[in-house]
Amino acid sequence: MRRSYALVGLIMLFWFVISFITNIIGPLIPDIIDNFHLQHLALAGFIPTSFFVAYGIMSIPSGLLIERFSQKTVLTAGFALPLVGSLLFALVPTFPVLLASSFTIGLGMAMLQTTINPLTRVAGGEENFAFFSVMGQLVFGAASFVSPLVYARLVARLTSGETLHGLTGWLQSLTPASLPWVSLYWLFAVILVAVIVVVLAVRFPRLELQESERSGGLHSYRELLKNPRVYLFFLGMLCYTASEQGVANWISEFLRQYHGLDPQTVGAPTVGRFWGYMSVGCLVGLFALKLWDARDVLKVAGVLAIASLLAALFGSAGVALVAFPAVGFSISVMFSIVMSLALNSVDRYHGSFAGILCTGIAGGALGPLIVGWLGDLVGLRLALLFVCVTIAYIVGIAFWARPLVDNKRCSLRELFHNKKNRS
Repeated sequence: MRRSYALVGLIMLFWFVISFITNIIGPLIPDIIDNFHLQHLALAGFIPTSFFVAYGIMSIPSGLLIERFSQKTVLTAGFALPLVGSLLFALVPTFPVLLASSFTIGLGMAMLQTTINPLTRVAGGEENFAFFSVMGQLVFGAASFVSPLVYARLVARLTSGETLHGLTGWLQSLTPASLPWVSLYWLFAVILVAVIVVVLAVRFPRLELQESERSGGLHSYRELLKNPRVYLFFLGMLCYTASEQGVANWISEFLRQYHGLDPQTVGAPTVGRFWGYMSVGCLVGLFALKLWDARDVLKVAGVLAIASLLAALFGSAGVALVAFPAVGFSISVMFSIVMSLALNSVDRYHGSFAGILCTGIAGGALGPLIVGWLGDLVGLRLALLFVCVTIAYIVGIAFWARPLVDNKRCSLRELFHNKKNRS
C-alpha cells in the first residue's frame, strides 16, 4: 500500500488542534469561577464533566459512523461540532451556554479521535503505526503545553490597555472587556474553519478497518459483558481519566487558593507543564516497557504519582510548582498500559472491548466534578486526595491482571546492541 507521509503530517496537525482546544479548561477554571460568580467549586467541575460525558456517549457510535460513512465525512463533522460549540459560547458567553458548548465540543472530539487512529495506520503503514501513534501523543502533549501559554499571552494583550491591530485587535473588538479569556473561543473558531477547509480539500485513502478497530455486533458486547474482568478494566479506564482530569483541572485554582499565585502568569504555565511532562513520560515509558513487565512499570508509576501528588498538596509553593507536573509525568504510561493489559486479557472481540474501554474516558467527567464537590465540603487540598484513591485502584490492576500475552522485553544490553546494529 502506498504511504502518504504528507497525510501523516496533516494527522499530526489534527492532534495538535484537538489538544489545543480540549485541554484549556483547567487554566480557565479560576476565570470561570470569578467571572460567573460561582459560589461552589462543584459548579466549575461541571465544565469538564459536560465535555467528557459527551465523549463517553459518542465513543461507540463514532466507531459505527466510521464503518458507514467515509472518513472525510466523519472528520468534517468532527471538526464542525467543536466549531459550533466555540461560536455558541463566543457569541453568548454565559455559564449555561459554556456547559452546552463543552458538551458539543466533546461530541466532535470523540468522533475525531476514533477516526484518526485507523487513518494513521493506513497513511503511515502498519509497520510504522506504533511510531506515529507515539508521535501523535507527543504532538498532543506539545499542544497542551502551548495552549495555556497562548491563553496567558492573549489575555495579557487584551487587558494591557493598548490599541491592538491585526488578529488580536479583531479578537478585542469581539470580546467583552470583562471576559478577555472568551477571545480564545473566537480563536478556536478561526482555527477550526481553517482545518475544515483543509479536510474538504484533501483526498483521503480508502479506509479498511481491521478487526481490532471495528465496533462489533451486539453479540460481541453481550459476550464481553458476561466477563467480570471487563467491568474491572472499564473501571480502571474510568479511574485513569478521573485522575488525569481531576488533577489538571484544579491545579491553577489550587495554586491560587493555597499559595496566592496568579492563575494567568503562574497557574496556566504550570498546567501546561503538567501536559508537557506527560509527553516526556510517554517517551520514558516506552523505554521502560522494553525492559520491564508492564505490570511492574504500572506499580512504579502509581507510587511515583501518589508521592508527587502528596508533595504538591502539602508542600510549599515551590514544591507544588514542580510536583504537579511530576504527577503528569508519572501517570503518562497508565492509559496505554491499562488498555494493553485489558485487550491482551481476552482472545476475541478486541474491537468491541476497545469501544467499551474508550467509553471509560467518561471518567474525565467524574474526576473534576467529585473533586469540586468534595472541595466545597472539606477544601480543595483534602478533596484532591480523592485522586490518590483512583490511582491506587489503577496500581491494583497490576496485581490482579493476567494477560494472555505479556509485553515483549529485553535486557538493557540487548536493547542498545539492537539499536547499534540498526544504525
